[in-house]
Amino acid sequence: MTDGRRAGAEGPEGAGGGLAPPPILEFEDLWAGYGDVPALRGVSLAVDEGRVLALLGPNGGGKSTALRVAAGLLRPSSGRVRLAGRALGDVAVADLARMGVCLIPEGRGVFPNLTVRENLLMMAGAGAVSAARVTKIACERFPVLASRQDQVAGTLSGGEQQMLALARALVTDPAVLLLDELSMGLGPRIVEEIYAVVGELAAAGVTIVAAEQFAQTALGVADRVAVMVNGSIVVEGSPEEVRPRLADAYLSRNRHDPTQEGVRDD
Repeated sequence: MTDGRRAGAEGPEGAGGGLAPPPILEFEDLWAGYGDVPALRGVSLAVDEGRVLALLGPNGGGKSTALRVAAGLLRPSSGRVRLAGRALGDVAVADLARMGVCLIPEGRGVFPNLTVRENLLMMAGAGAVSAARVTKIACERFPVLASRQDQVAGTLSGGEQQMLALARALVTDPAVLLLDELSMGLGPRIVEEIYAVVGELAAAGVTIVAAEQFAQTALGVADRVAVMVNGSIVVEGSPEEVRPRLADAYLSRNRHDPTQEGVRDD
């Protein structure tokens, strides 16, 4: 499994004299936005290796923006992002991908005019993974894709497209997997199946940040939960701690910052 700590960072000294590993992904007092509109307002978060952070909240809360910053697609106006203790600064998107950071954006991120096979083989283009290995990984994790190899991706069901997007990510052997609205437009059974894979990936050591507007399935696999409203963390804790506070947290949107009503979280 790819190790997000290959950035070369060392954590603080532990009680036994060894080095305690730093969080794989960390935001420190992060501010970011679009033009003059702030979408993140002093966000601080940390995710340890092999853990699942559910990033919840209403539309416009800042979840997608947080993932875009983590993937290097949006530069923060202030604050720091660290990968395994290493401050990323101006690290390019391609370099972040090589370090093991992988984003599956809202809308699934597959090439709809290419076949399933072609979508998968694009991941073998750099030569690091053979075509046979790519296909094997994808079809073992999502057997339905084995019978869809020659089908154009745009004609797959929504659930199958999401499986293909996840399969494309898995063949890169990610250290940090950023999932933006994985359940959008999918039925409960498919969502449950896909999130079962998310849980298996975390058990194998992949660190996952799952941004979701609808909370229940994500809560089932999460180790930690943060609720974002108008660009700020309003509730954070374990699923057990956060679950009874979710309704109030979502309803705090207008009370929290009435000037942000209608601001879009891209």
